[in-house]
Amino acid sequence: MRRDNESSVSEFLLLGLPIWTEKQGVYYSLFLVMYLTTVLGNLLIILLIRLDSCLHTPMYFFLSHLAFTDISYSSVTAPKMLMNMHTQSQCISYSGCISQVYFFLLFGCLDSFLLTSMAYDRYVAICHPLHYTTIMSQKLCFLLVTVSWVLSCTNALLHTLLLARLSFCGDNILPHFFCDLSTLLKLSSSDTTVNELIIVTVGAVVITLPFIYILVSYGLIGATTLRVPSTKGIRKALSTCGSHLSVVSLYYGAIIGLYIFPSSSESNDKDVIVAVFYSLVTPMLNPFIYSLRNRDMKGALGNVLSRGKFSP
Repeated sequence: MRRDNESSVSEFLLLGLPIWTEKQGVYYSLFLVMYLTTVLGNLLIILLIRLDSCLHTPMYFFLSHLAFTDISYSSVTAPKMLMNMHTQSQCISYSGCISQVYFFLLFGCLDSFLLTSMAYDRYVAICHPLHYTTIMSQKLCFLLVTVSWVLSCTNALLHTLLLARLSFCGDNILPHFFCDLSTLLKLSSSDTTVNELIIVTVGAVVITLPFIYILVSYGLIGATTLRVPSTKGIRKALSTCGSHLSVVSLYYGAIIGLYIFPSSSESNDKDVIVAVFYSLVTPMLNPFIYSLRNRDMKGALGNVLSRGKFSP
């Protein structure tokens, strides 16, 4: 309960990463390189898709949005973490913390829906190849992205509004490198039953159901490829499935590790490390996965470099 001699906090203290103080400089350089790689790598993907007409397809339309989402997702947490490590400051304002929660949930949820849309695209391409251009029309692609944005914004806004109504008195220390929703709920002096209920129910919609749909889609894709001998068309469609599956494994693997196998209440270190993985490492790896495993992306990069080399 809130006590009269306590006042609502105006800022929070982020303890940051569980690393030794003398190692701060090394980790600062490492995470700075990771963040810059994330931004530049995903910007390169967006640029290639925009410049190469061969990549003007539904799959790469979704991929360009995923690349933008990955840049935004990392930018929610990485700049503040790097600034705190550089300045040795741990403070973040109350409004800044609430804003960080909103955008982190927004882009994290958007990632999930975009990966689901990409799985649907692969399902149609392999299981219904003759009707692919009819089903995956430009109108449907725009609709899927729009619905993804609307649902993600609604989800983030719902959690943020429920969080904003809570009181935070006394303890304002967050054992994390950003304003994590579950960590904030533990600090609140208000009843968080409704917040926790919404996390479970809404989480099933924005995380669990898309994950199940992705599994079902690839189950049907696997069944189709086993029935039909490998052809040129199916091999080409499957070339992007490997990249997509790798990204899905990274994204949902981190979430399963965090929420299905939670750390003990005495230690928060594992949660922080997993959060680094899905907020910094995964967005950085996505460009490499789609570049190294995808012939179309490598071909587009070669075309752009050739144009630059021979242009007057």
